[in-house]
Amino acid sequence: QLQLVESGGGSVQPGGSLRLSCTVSGFNLPYYAVGWFRQAPGKEREGVSSISVSGGAANYADSVKDRFTISRDSDKNAVFLQMNNLRPEDTAVYYCAADLAPRGGVSWSSLQTSEYDYWGQGIQVTVSS
Repeated sequence: QLQLVESGGGSVQPGGSLRLSCTVSGFNLPYYAVGWFRQAPGKEREGVSSISVSGGAANYADSVKDRFTISRDSDKNAVFLQMNNLRPEDTAVYYCAADLAPRGGVSWSSLQTSEYDYWGQGIQVTVSS
């Protein structure tokens, strides 16, 4: 059974930084794309960033471009989201998810929730002064 566990969330002031980690277990081969999503109260879950199997291709939502960076360490089955210059509107529960059969191949990933098969339990990120 594939499991994803997020860590690294918390509270930070505007302009601060956090680094989220997503550790994947229960799947021996790192052939999965990974996405980070977030959901604020009263809003739909939205894609934040995603990274391909190869790690060579990434996507970002317009709202986080130039502030967030996604990366993966396949040896450790982990994916990271470095979040800089955080804003109050980044406050949300953040989820990581795995796509076990990325339809675009090893250099493709998606920001659409429907593409993902397994989800973590989520972790809170709060940006407030």
